[in-house]
Amino acid sequence: MITILKEPSQIITVDTKGKNYKRGKQLKNISLLENHSIVVEDDIIKDIIPNSSVKKNVNKTIINLNGKVVLPGLIEAHTHAAFAGSRANEFKMRLQGKGYEEIAKAGGGINFTVKAVRESSFDDLVELVKPRISYFISRGVTTLEIKSGYGLSYYDEIKLLQVINHLNSINKIDIVPTFLGAHTFPPEYKNDHEKYIEIINNTMIPFIAENKLAVFCDAFCESTAFSAEQVDRIFTAAVENGLKIKLHTEQFNIIGGLDVALKHNATSADHLEVAGDAEVAKIAKSETVAVLLPGVSFFLDYDYAPARKLINENAIVALATDFNPGSSHIADLNLIMSLASLKMGMSIEETISAVTINAAKALDVEKNVGSIEIGKKADFAIFDTNEYSDIVYSVGRNLNCMTIKNGEVIYEV
Repeated sequence: MITILKEPSQIITVDTKGKNYKRGKQLKNISLLENHSIVVEDDIIKDIIPNSSVKKNVNKTIINLNGKVVLPGLIEAHTHAAFAGSRANEFKMRLQGKGYEEIAKAGGGINFTVKAVRESSFDDLVELVKPRISYFISRGVTTLEIKSGYGLSYYDEIKLLQVINHLNSINKIDIVPTFLGAHTFPPEYKNDHEKYIEIINNTMIPFIAENKLAVFCDAFCESTAFSAEQVDRIFTAAVENGLKIKLHTEQFNIIGGLDVALKHNATSADHLEVAGDAEVAKIAKSETVAVLLPGVSFFLDYDYAPARKLINENAIVALATDFNPGSSHIADLNLIMSLASLKMGMSIEETISAVTINAAKALDVEKNVGSIEIGKKADFAIFDTNEYSDIVYSVGRNLNCMTIKNGEVIYEV
């Protein structure tokens, strides 16, 4: 079946000439086309043609875009969307000036979420996460990463990954599952870290890999979570079992996490809020994507990652929401793009590259999605404006009016 996306005002192709990612100053090159239409055959981009070449044909489906803006389907490269329970009360306590330890003693923090997940059934979790996925789709997301990490036991981490995989099977977008058993140490192993690492390495990872429950293994390398040496051991086990690597690192402290990520050829290193010149130089020389999460900085009123330094040093920079119940209760990539421009000095064009092709590279799917190039999947986000700058300028407003996945309209206002 042939479908024509007819007469948009602008097509932002984010063309890479087959390279499939953008470094440094290349992020500004979004390859805008006007007076063109897109030809889709089945689920693949077949051609991009002048509007004058579009001819009526009964065998073609015409989607008249009436002067709207077309972007590649947005890629959400870092979320913790599989959780139970609300931490709104904790948010209120933080606004009242209460610190992390005080909130934790009152039953808040990550262990609150862990308890809620452990008390939730498979079906409960499916019903909780379903509307979150629908929300992402309404914002133009066609590929979505979701991490485990709130079970922190063999049974509950597997349960979360099974939920994520089930949701992938029943949704039309692509959902990429990530194992984050090394999120923090669970309460029962507070005084026996080695035992929990043993369970991750010898029980969880082999089962997850054998049953193809996750594509990536992630960890949180931080002074209050896992040390660089501990992460190194976990990643060694993950790589031996065929899992790809991601890492939360350099968020609050520099303790060697980035070095471990680069040692294991991590697909991405995420956060980097406190990365200094040395860390920027290291990741800029690598193929590892720097996934920046300005929603966390906004939500916690904390330092923003050094986006300009990373781009100026020729790094591969992506953006994501880090949607989670505690530190970034934000699920809108359009808002993240606005924050990146307003707070991190990124241009509008750089933010577009960062949520499309570079976010795709952060999930190792850049050969199939992330740009509007012939031969790639027909994934598009359609915005109700005739000027792409409006997407970032309209802070907090959702201009996405249509989401197309594999050539099929899956959301429309």
